[in-house]
Amino acid sequence: MHFAGILLLDKPKGISSNYALQEVKRILFANKAGYTGTLDPLATGMLPICFGEATKFSQYLTDANKRYLVIAKLGKKTDTADSYGMVIKEKPIMFNEKYLHEVLDTFRGNILQIPSIFSAIKYQGRPLYKYARKGIIIERKARPIFINELKLIRYNKDELELEINCSKGTYIRTLIDDIGEKLGCSAHVIKLHRLQVANCSLDKMITLDLLNKLFSIFIKTGISLKEFINQLLLPIDSQLSHLPMVNLPSFIAEKFKKGQLTFINNLPPKGFIRVTEGELHKFIGIAKINNDKCLILHRLLNSL
Repeated sequence: MHFAGILLLDKPKGISSNYALQEVKRILFANKAGYTGTLDPLATGMLPICFGEATKFSQYLTDANKRYLVIAKLGKKTDTADSYGMVIKEKPIMFNEKYLHEVLDTFRGNILQIPSIFSAIKYQGRPLYKYARKGIIIERKARPIFINELKLIRYNKDELELEINCSKGTYIRTLIDDIGEKLGCSAHVIKLHRLQVANCSLDKMITLDLLNKLFSIFIKTGISLKEFINQLLLPIDSQLSHLPMVNLPSFIAEKFKKGQLTFINNLPPKGFIRVTEGELHKFIGIAKINNDKCLILHRLLNSL
């Protein structure tokens, strides 16, 4: 079955992102689909599933900021930086709340982070965690990330709850591990929930259980499978609203879709642009801006 759009899955705890994807594909009889922004088995929350033509544009969701709610256990360090790992160090909790605020402040803004060896980053074509499970440690370079917001929600004895808004490439487990080390007591993640990807709305998420129930109801309705699925999916460009938009008149849009450079006044200085066409602002693709302030076609939506 071929269709296009985005499903905001509320991933449950205990399964991989890929397993969640395969379950959604099985339920909806989907052929072409992929997820954006891997969530660890421990993590729950928003996992955008892109179908059909939407997979062309998944990169822009992957590159977007993300918001998390995380609970850390203080006093213990694990080899995976979460509760699925083995405890490798224990330390007493000696800091006061004033020092906690000082430490958290050092993790706001631009920082460098060395990704966990238990991550999906690939080395010579294989994820790092596969090397880690065999006891092979691969050297990783520190990478720049940006923490837009690091809000203290709760600090109670040996638990720390934070809300984090961060750039792409941020590993929350590593962030918690680093915070624990700076606090002098170690820490690891015991709960992680992704609240948001880009501007995707939390109230649009759907669980696997609900998806299964809806499908059972659909079978009795008599409507087509495609009609049923289209009611569940969000438009391809609905989750790209964090990108600046340019609307082109139809005659200019035709030239743009043929790959011709398109000069537009008042463009942002750089980055990706969401391009729409005509009075209805129909989404047609993504463009980049060159040095001459022209739109360059980057991804084009095929006619469905």
